[in-house]
Amino acid sequence: LSGMKRVLLAVSLLIFLAGCTSRPAHDPLRPPPPDLPYRTWEIGLLAPNYMEVWVESVDVLDRRGIGYYRVHGGLASIQNPPDNRGDPRGWPARPGGGAARPMTGIDLPEIVFVRWQSLAEPQTYRVRIDIPGWVREEMIKPQAAYCAWRDAHETQYRDLITVGLAPGGIAKAWLIGPCLEPIEIGRFVGSIHPDGPDEGRTNGRYALPLAPEAQQYIDGHGIPFDSW
Repeated sequence: LSGMKRVLLAVSLLIFLAGCTSRPAHDPLRPPPPDLPYRTWEIGLLAPNYMEVWVESVDVLDRRGIGYYRVHGGLASIQNPPDNRGDPRGWPARPGGGAARPMTGIDLPEIVFVRWQSLAEPQTYRVRIDIPGWVREEMIKPQAAYCAWRDAHETQYRDLITVGLAPGGIAKAWLIGPCLEPIEIGRFVGSIHPDGPDEGRTNGRYALPLAPEAQQYIDGHGIPFDSW
């Protein structure tokens, strides 16, 4: 990073720690809206079958060097087929968007930070996902797409970053468009959060119990840590 970007990153991280404060629309310090070919991009969250995840916080540092704290969170998208009919090993060839939320007013991302509770273990992790420049270029590149489900040809953008979160602190990110092939951004290894769930505010208590189908699978098959 350049010297200026290092300063912006340090300032933004301080904003993350202090929490965000909103500014009125007429405030001259309010950043201008991003110059994008669409209204907003999105972040989606998913987890392998049965490996339930509660996301405490998604934070974004955008390409302007502006930090946004707690822009997403909650349950990651997951499937828990009954009678152990699901398979949590590995990632799907074509991941879906997951539990998505628009990043309205946020410019294209440079870094995405995620803090989450892996309820299957249980354990709390945090990870930094660096978004390369080629990803941002791809996000604003119009693509010819064919949507088979409605037999339509149209122009689309890959404007959704999906983050898969798995036990062991593993995160994987893809760039997705509605009717476009997903592009893998990378695999990232997080670290255990030393303060535990909710940064120590819940005395070690996790957000939710596992669903019965998830508990049944883990009791019978364990957690396939090496598959992600």
